[in-house]
Amino acid sequence: MVVADARILILGSMPGAASLAAGEYYAHPQNQFWRILGEICGAGPGLPYRQRLDRLRAHQIALWDVLYSCVRPGSLDSAIEHTSAIANDIPALLRGAPQIRRICCNGATAYHGLRRYFGAQLDALGITAVRLPSTSPAHASWSFARKLATWRAALADGVRDADADASSL
Repeated sequence: MVVADARILILGSMPGAASLAAGEYYAHPQNQFWRILGEICGAGPGLPYRQRLDRLRAHQIALWDVLYSCVRPGSLDSAIEHTSAIANDIPALLRGAPQIRRICCNGATAYHGLRRYFGAQLDALGITAVRLPSTSPAHASWSFARKLATWRAALADGVRDADADASSL
């Protein structure tokens, strides 16, 4: 999902099997992404998918993945065969949304992939890439509260308060 006025881009590595089957980001029921974004900007899992995306747009958040394709048995990032990976054109996305100044990577694989493929370009553009704890159910070493606090802090500077904007109209 690309938003012309997005200020923050959240990048995953590559959608898992549940997301690919559903045609939706973070569709695995134990993935904490939508629960975290629900706490931060009201895009919680109780909303229909289209409304969650609308909430992200209202808060100037875009979603995408570092990888366009890869060979990966199963859904774990650790199973990605990196020699098969083809990256999405993140620089083109950033040229189309020049107000994005921060990229929040959902987990280490997304962060390291972004730096591997586009690190020098991001540095030249002055774009900050932040590694956040994965919301995947496979990343259970952090509590939900700790993940939420880290995600909230990372998104705080760049996320517009859409509710406050609406109330001022």
